[in-house]
Amino acid sequence: MLKEMGFGRGVNLGGWMSQCDYSEERLNHFITEEDIRRIASWGLDHVRLPVDYNVLENDEGTAWREDGFRRVNQAVAWCRKHGLNLVIDLHKTAGFSFDEGEAETGFFASEACQERFYRLWERIAEQCGGDPEHVAFELLNEVTDPAFMDTWNRVAGICIRRIRAIAPKHLILVGGYHNNSAHAVPALDPPADDRVIYNFHCYEPLAFTHQGAPWVRSLDQSVRLSIGEAGMEEDYFDRLFAPAIEAAKKNGTELYCGEYGVIDRARPEDALEWFRRIHDAFERHGIARCAWSYRQMDFGLSDERLDCIRDRLLPLL
Repeated sequence: MLKEMGFGRGVNLGGWMSQCDYSEERLNHFITEEDIRRIASWGLDHVRLPVDYNVLENDEGTAWREDGFRRVNQAVAWCRKHGLNLVIDLHKTAGFSFDEGEAETGFFASEACQERFYRLWERIAEQCGGDPEHVAFELLNEVTDPAFMDTWNRVAGICIRRIRAIAPKHLILVGGYHNNSAHAVPALDPPADDRVIYNFHCYEPLAFTHQGAPWVRSLDQSVRLSIGEAGMEEDYFDRLFAPAIEAAKKNGTELYCGEYGVIDRARPEDALEWFRRIHDAFERHGIARCAWSYRQMDFGLSDERLDCIRDRLLPLL
């Protein structure tokens, strides 16, 4: 269904309306219509747009930021013009962020934060709904702690019901703990309807895809690995995805890998081979996906460093 609907192969617009300084310069110029045109020329069929809650509502949650919704709708319009679909991903909500550096805590214990979450999604559905063939919704980026899962399943279920009262046909993506790991997919509740899709992310092996990443404290930042040193056997991704594949099959839904990629510290040829291997696994198992990320963000697929391999890389996204 995902591929047939035009959500088969995409790229993230990370750093535009999320994980940024929220300046007018950033919001107005980091991604332009020309970037959307270029992405379409790559042969992809959709983009994933991470958006933080504070782009769409004020800090207190008492008023909407209409300029934020205008920007999201502009992105949708650009995508429609150039033949792309779009996933709206709520990357951060009041009280929760996947990023330990953010001062967002308490969401899973706070009914007030959860109600803000529901209201925000109702507003997104009102403002950006009405176009289920071209726009999909991703409830929340990367739940972290397994201890949150009981609450998250309950909150996601309530949120889906409230969205469905406004947007009954839109695809809705839901992921699990450990930052949307494939092994966490079985912890998700069965889909509420036939347009709820299981979502996961893949940056494995982390020591290869995040080599030199200063935000991963468990890694020695001085170590650089080649693809041959990454410890990846031929069936590596098949085994990694197996729990998610089984859970999706059992519950009658599909899989979408909303983020995957290799940091810019890796050699381009090594990154190319990693993308080749994960691409082959995606194809074997019919998994839709969206690479991280189009520009900068330490993973930029349009960055100059990949000019030497881009013609070989694009067919592997």
